Amino acid sequence: MSVEVQAKAGKTRLRLWLKLLKTSNAVETALRDRLRTEFGTTLPRFDVMAALARSPEGLKMSELSRRLRVSNGNVTGIVDRLEVEGHAERHAVAGDRRAMEVRLTGKGRAHFDTLATAHEAWVNELMGAITEAEAARIMEDLDSVARDLEEKR
Repeated sequence: MSVEVQAKAGKTRLRLWLKLLKTSNAVETALRDRLRTEFGTTLPRFDVMAALARSPEGLKMSELSRRLRVSNGNVTGIVDRLEVEGHAERHAVAGDRRAMEVRLTGKGRAHFDTLATAHEAWVNELMGAITEAEAARIMEDLDSVARDLEEKR
């Protein structure tokens, strides 16, 4: 491949990266706004509830922080509020006095199901310019990039 062709490909990939970031930020901003205005909640809170919904048996607080890639302090503040509202419950981990485990309550699960249904509908609407086939192809392409990055680690 010639230097000119490589340079052009590099510029195109850079523009793609910037467009991905811009689009991701726009979708995230719209989701944040809708969660706030329609449910009085935040995207980080939604993310915590989603992680807990995927682990109905509960998660250690440290594992929850790791999965969300945020500090323990950030998760603790969100879980504190969820607990006060009856959406989550914490209990000590057997054999580890310092560790706490958290899980959604029935009320929390029901509330999250409502949020998740709305979230999915919003994402579907926001991404409506892309057909299902196009979405599948883009996901395959992004999976290829992710695999390539993983191999280079």
